Amino acid sequence: MKIVILDGYTANPGDLSWSALDELGEVSCYERTAPDQVLERIGAAEAVITNKVPFAAERLQRLPGLKYVGVTATGFNIIDVAAAREQGVTVTNIPAYSTASVAQLTFALLLELTQQVGRHAAATAAGKWAVAPDFCFWETPLLELEGMTLGLVGFGQIGQRVTRIARAFGMKVLVARRPGKPPDDRPPLAEVLPAADVLTLHCPLTEHTRNLIDAGAIALMKQTAFLINCARGGIVDESALLTALQQKRIAGAAMDVLSIEPPRQSNPLLEAGLTNLLITPHVAWASRQARQRIIDQTVENIRAFKAGKPIRTVLPAGR
Repeated sequence: MKIVILDGYTANPGDLSWSALDELGEVSCYERTAPDQVLERIGAAEAVITNKVPFAAERLQRLPGLKYVGVTATGFNIIDVAAAREQGVTVTNIPAYSTASVAQLTFALLLELTQQVGRHAAATAAGKWAVAPDFCFWETPLLELEGMTLGLVGFGQIGQRVTRIARAFGMKVLVARRPGKPPDDRPPLAEVLPAADVLTLHCPLTEHTRNLIDAGAIALMKQTAFLINCARGGIVDESALLTALQQKRIAGAAMDVLSIEPPRQSNPLLEAGLTNLLITPHVAWASRQARQRIIDQTVENIRAFKAGKPIRTVLPAGR
């Protein structure tokens, strides 16, 4: 079987190995693939591995020999799964590989917002401690997590892991009912927002969650509250967030994701120079251990497919 990896660099920039795939077929691995290179590179291959290279119905139709598409991520919205199913193409993903890593970065961001470790380390390196009149100094208020209320949107494996960590810090946790989900005993988001000292997002981007955190939602939050997004950029209305941070309607925000990635240099959030905003380059998932799990599960998925017993398959929406 011919196996083509279209964009393998982010999962393995050189510190890991795809060699376990070699026993399953003839492997061609590309770091990145431009849109006009996709069809040529796949050719007659039966199996394709992709992270961000999309497969709409039109592209799938031009690949009649394709039998398998493996997405090296949990989200599989880059694939027209219904069209793949009609064409007899098996689609798999990699669920839950980054749970620990995303939960860890969530709290790294929260601790930076509340403790400003980086800022104070930089101030010390700049010589400010050496000339301080006292034995210590701080440039921003230092806040304890204990006793704070953490509001959660999304209670899958990552949300549940975040809850465990939050409770270990002595935080109270409120899980909001996610829009688009059937009613349950969880409070609606509108009730969680005014109560939360921290709001953290761990839900998928859907028609119900796009721009979920807009100006109206932010207006319900405490002026002292923090917002953290390690999910998808489109869940937050970036224009509304920028205005809220500039006007100090909330205390701060930390974003590991943006609506367009990589962002344009003209993105207002990047240009604003706000001290109450942290932006990291979509790295919550990218620990070495998590990336190794991506490769391991990719190999498992293709091995199972070759054996005629596919695992981690995904279905069209509504199925």
